[in-house]
Amino acid sequence: MKIDDLHDWNLSPKAAVALQRELAPQLISDAPIAIDRLTSVAGVDVSVRRKRSRAAVVVMSYPELGTMEIARAERETSFPYIPGLLAFREGPVILDALRQLRCQPDAFIFDGMGQIHPRKLGIAAHLGLWLQRPTVGCGKTHFLGDFVEPAAEKGSSSALIYRQEQIGAVLRTRAKVKPVYVSVGHLADLASAVKLILSATTRFRLPDPVRAAHHAARL
Repeated sequence: MKIDDLHDWNLSPKAAVALQRELAPQLISDAPIAIDRLTSVAGVDVSVRRKRSRAAVVVMSYPELGTMEIARAERETSFPYIPGLLAFREGPVILDALRQLRCQPDAFIFDGMGQIHPRKLGIAAHLGLWLQRPTVGCGKTHFLGDFVEPAAEKGSSSALIYRQEQIGAVLRTRAKVKPVYVSVGHLADLASAVKLILSATTRFRLPDPVRAAHHAARL
C-alpha cells in the first residue's frame, strides 16, 4: 500500500501540538461513508511493551468479515506517553505496517479516537489525513466530553459533547455491556461511522477488525 509522507514525526511535544492545530482544519467530517459500496474494512491497533511498539492491521472482507490480510510492524517507542499526542507515539509504526499491505482497504477503524480530542486530531483523524480514506475512531475508554449513559439495548447511543459541540457518540455495541466511543476520523460523518461500527461488530464489544488487530499486535 503506497502512502505519501505528510510530515516529519520527530517533533517535540510543543511542536506536535502546533502541528495538530495546523492539520485539524483539513479534516472532512461531513462525508457519509458509502457503506453499501464497501468491500473491505481494516482494523488498526498497537501494543507497547518495554519501549517496543508493534502495530497490526487486519483487513477483513465486508460485510462478511472474513480475514483477507494481516500486516505487522515493530519498532522502538521513541515518543513519550502524553495524552492527546498518541499519534506521535504510535503513528510511525502503524504506517510501517500499512505500507506492507498488498491490498487497499476501503475504510479503516482504529482502536483509539478520531475527533474525540482537544484539537480534534486523535490518531484515527491524524492518520486519516495520511491515508485519504474513510477512517473511524472506536475508543474503549472515556477520554473527554460529557454524555448521558445510553440505553442498555444494543445499538443505543448518546451524544458526546465537548465545548458545546458534539464530537462523537457513545455507542452500545452489545446489550448491557460497556459502550464504546465512536468518532469521525476523516472522510466520514458520524451517522455512517456509527453504522459501520455496528455492522462490523458481531459477538464481542469491539468491531471484529479492531479485535483481530488487537490480538495480532500483542507483544
